Amino acid sequence: MKKKVLLCHNFLKEGFESLEDDFELIYPDKQIFTKNDVIERIEDIDVLVPNFTFRTDAEIIDKGSKLKLIANYGVGYNTIDVDYAASKGVVVTNTPESVLEPTAELCFALILTAARRIGYYNNKLHNKEKLSWGIFDNLGLPIYGKTLGIYGMGRIGQAVARRAKASGMKIIYHNRHRLGKDIEDKYEAGYVNFDELLRQSDFLSLNAPATAENYHLMGKDEFEKMKPTAIFVNTARGSLVDEKALADALLNKKIFAAGIDVFENEPNIHPALLDLDNVVLTPHAGTTTYDGRMNMEKEVARNILNFFKGGTINRVN
Repeated sequence: MKKKVLLCHNFLKEGFESLEDDFELIYPDKQIFTKNDVIERIEDIDVLVPNFTFRTDAEIIDKGSKLKLIANYGVGYNTIDVDYAASKGVVVTNTPESVLEPTAELCFALILTAARRIGYYNNKLHNKEKLSWGIFDNLGLPIYGKTLGIYGMGRIGQAVARRAKASGMKIIYHNRHRLGKDIEDKYEAGYVNFDELLRQSDFLSLNAPATAENYHLMGKDEFEKMKPTAIFVNTARGSLVDEKALADALLNKKIFAAGIDVFENEPNIHPALLDLDNVVLTPHAGTTTYDGRMNMEKEVARNILNFFKGGTINRVN
């Protein structure tokens, strides 16, 4: 009998073709399975595939009496009760490899867009609003020769650093643990404490996971420590930032601009951010390319196959 895989989203079926011989794949008729839909079906399910917006809590895990694997579609797993899953003998995997380059691409795109005011220019011109073409009007900021501070110098942080270094930027970073000299030398990156990261960065990028210690990492006090010419970028998780404090910092010129891809209460965005023209907003689009989405599906499928047949999996618990 084939093992059953419940997919919470109506994913592109090509990405899961490698599972079709050995697994029964159960897709929603519409776009998604709701929590109630999952609870109704999960009793005889071997593998659950949630996406990054579906919350897999203790109630779902308890209902899944046959559940062996939660194969998350996404790198962040803050929507899954990982510890409870582990206590029930359920393994959780994620997709760190496929999200790496597309997320770093978007992060660097936001750095450039916010610095050179591309979103501002675009909005004004498309809406036929008055925009001065004077040679000293609407000035942006360069990135060449400027300092990029990275909070979270993991795989994605290093991919951002690679792009920044190629563009002539200087790199500083802060982690819970300092990286080895070989990695620092590779990116010509200097390790600093968090306060120094805030004070020295011309651009500050968050590339760290959502954890209890990182909740509202960036608030009123942190933004006030930054340069008034600094640009803030978040492509990590929305819960790392107090959005009201960010909006206040932008409105009151505590920082120059921001580029934000993730929000604390997605898809809802703090309304004050929507009224500002010095912040570029994208809808959690770090991996939103066809190749990115397909590669994520294939990584999920690979985790499932390797879990049951033996092989490397991206295990998080």
